[in-house]
Amino acid sequence: MKKIFESENISYVEVSAELIPDYLTMVNDIEHVDRFIGGAHELYTEAQEAEWVQEQLREKKPVFSMIEKKSGRFIGNVELMNITGSAGELGIAITAAMQEKGYGTEAVKAITAYGMNTLGLNRVCLRTNLDNYRAIHVYEKCGFREFKRTAEHVCMEIFR
Repeated sequence: MKKIFESENISYVEVSAELIPDYLTMVNDIEHVDRFIGGAHELYTEAQEAEWVQEQLREKKPVFSMIEKKSGRFIGNVELMNITGSAGELGIAITAAMQEKGYGTEAVKAITAYGMNTLGLNRVCLRTNLDNYRAIHVYEKCGFREFKRTAEHVCMEIFR
């Protein structure tokens, strides 16, 4: 796995075929992860995940797998997507076993800094479910502020 950058407890590596079993465990976890990253779909297959990995690598998208430094365990994925000009959208998913350990806060701060300092973004936004209270708390703690609310989502942003 190729390390791209790191924060205090996390190494951010290129997505990798060797992590496909971990990706499948995470995205197919209906209760803890799936409903927050799209929901209501058939379970993902190994072939679909392999295709996803190849697409991310081929298109050089800023999506990274997070690895716990002290144990080498997979934490989840974090990305900057829909980049237009100097703005991008943050996406994050953390596997159930690694939630509530502070990794979300650390990763949101790190990917925001990466976007602003390395990619030259001036604005990072995100969207999360209204009932994803833990995530909203993390985003606020990281400096994001709400700018829009719909019947189902809260939209938040942070500027350089």
